[in-house]
Amino acid sequence: MLVSEFDYALPPALIAQHPAAQRSASRLLHLHAGGALEDLAFADLPGLLDASDCLVLNDTRVIKARLAGRKPSGGRVELFVERILGPREALALIRASHPPAPGSTLLVGEGSAVRVESREEDLYRVRFAEEIEPLLERCGAVPLPPYITHSPGREDAERYQTVYAAVPGAVAAPTAGLHLDHDLLEKIAARGAHIARLTLHVGAGTFQPVRGDEVERHRMHKEWFSIPPQTLEETRGRRVLAVGTTSLRALESQAVTGKREGETDLFIYPGFDFKVVKRLLTNFHLPRSTLLMLVCAFAGKERIFEAYHHAIGQGYRFFSYGDAMLIET
Repeated sequence: MLVSEFDYALPPALIAQHPAAQRSASRLLHLHAGGALEDLAFADLPGLLDASDCLVLNDTRVIKARLAGRKPSGGRVELFVERILGPREALALIRASHPPAPGSTLLVGEGSAVRVESREEDLYRVRFAEEIEPLLERCGAVPLPPYITHSPGREDAERYQTVYAAVPGAVAAPTAGLHLDHDLLEKIAARGAHIARLTLHVGAGTFQPVRGDEVERHRMHKEWFSIPPQTLEETRGRRVLAVGTTSLRALESQAVTGKREGETDLFIYPGFDFKVVKRLLTNFHLPRSTLLMLVCAFAGKERIFEAYHHAIGQGYRFFSYGDAMLIET
């Protein structure tokens, strides 16, 4: 398959730059199993669930992964923490006029030292002079996607985070969950639907374009996930609704490997055999992206492109702060 087969034209005005006034005030496009499209409000979601459903949430928490810094010589750098490996060790992207050499030192935040240990493909293994999480919370910035043009502010610190975020480690939000608030979750539970949780720390690779022309040659960045035994038990015998592509990838990774915890680089594109997830709640994804390929694998490329063309015609808002879609199979 060619990457160009997953392209579409999107008017820039439909790229959501800010979230809806209230989390559940977004729109919801319902793609039925037979292919019919239904325009709903996101607040209608509880009425589409019952006791036969298990809603699976990704409870990862976005860290303030962007750190402004400088070289000892004064040159500016940006350090983007991709994954925290230990209290003072991490894998990071480093943007600088010249790539830093192993053994060199950078200064970030209020002058805290970071030693560059080694290069690992696109990332650097770095060691901080102080504990990473408090430093990021104090000096870091919310890592908004590149298509959001404003600098992160107070609104983003709250809204680019799900209301159930609990486990720090993601550098991007599991955006389908941004629409859910506590009131809506209570209504879903009142319908008898089961609500289960897992963790997948979304990495910076979610923003990176597919390299090359052929889909099958692309390799995903590894992301860490963990699924509690109780969640696996909750999903058995129920219609699993994955909230977001990250929840789906974690569940399907476990089905493929048998492992509840570890790294996954599972790349889902048309032809993939889904074993767990029956329904998917997701936002609208970038052209030529691995996430668009995933939803095409889940529902069929023709159905997804019909839905996207409908959404564009109806003025739906796209990408992280945009509207949502419920996909049935």
